[in-house]
Amino acid sequence: MGYTVGQVSALAGVTVRTLHHYDRTGLLSPGDRSRAGYRRYDDADLARLQQILFYRALGFTLDEIAEILTDPQANALEQLRTRQRQLAQEIARLQRLTAVAERAIEVQQTGVSLTPQERFEVFGEITFDLSYATDAQRKWQDSAGHREAMARAAAHTKEDWEQLMGEAAAWRTELLCVFDDGEPAAGERAMDVAEAHRLHVTRWFTPCPPDMHGRIADDFTADPRAFALVVPAAQQRPGLAGYLARAIHANASRHPVTRHTSPVTRHPVTHTHAPTSTPAQEDT
Repeated sequence: MGYTVGQVSALAGVTVRTLHHYDRTGLLSPGDRSRAGYRRYDDADLARLQQILFYRALGFTLDEIAEILTDPQANALEQLRTRQRQLAQEIARLQRLTAVAERAIEVQQTGVSLTPQERFEVFGEITFDLSYATDAQRKWQDSAGHREAMARAAAHTKEDWEQLMGEAAAWRTELLCVFDDGEPAAGERAMDVAEAHRLHVTRWFTPCPPDMHGRIADDFTADPRAFALVVPAAQQRPGLAGYLARAIHANASRHPVTRHTSPVTRHPVTHTHAPTSTPAQEDT
């Protein structure tokens, strides 16, 4: 009896229009017709359709499929090897595009609303490592404090970032001088440096009371990526992260006890004198 075109369409998941096209081109002509002239597909036709759909799924054109099916033993193996190479190249291309897309998403999450040219002019020719910013974004994206910091960072102009970076460089120079001079972390000079950092965060990103500043300091010693946002690797000294953390905690003791009620305990913007997309650089 065979199968009608509608039945084959339902079985194979292809449209009737597609089956008619295959018939017109000779790629798949049903083996029989009803008395009324309607197409009737037999089991051999269904097997051939299965082959056609297999090669279509691999991206072969109808002409290529027709060539393969004309002499499967002679053509299929080499055609499949060629297609395998093409698919591998396409997969690699899509993986590169995926990486670019992920990178673009991460850059947007840093809150730095600058053009690529402006980024280069402000931050220089640096390599961005956005893993810490991305982790923080995922962790704190629902917190009001993090949203405020991101919004303020996004509103900064190129001139704002240039001023911010200048302040960051001057602050870092003072930190290194105090550390290299052997000043105690609980000493006046070290605590003044810590207070300058706290005020800088408040001025440029989000209110940073002493207890919140202390949690930021804890992140400096717990995660090297956090400290690298403040002091680039090329300028770090052994023990510097812990020194700054102790200075921040000592400085907090000079202030009246307050409790920051926001659920944010740490996030990338509040750690840094630079945007979260620049974890380690000479001019941040």
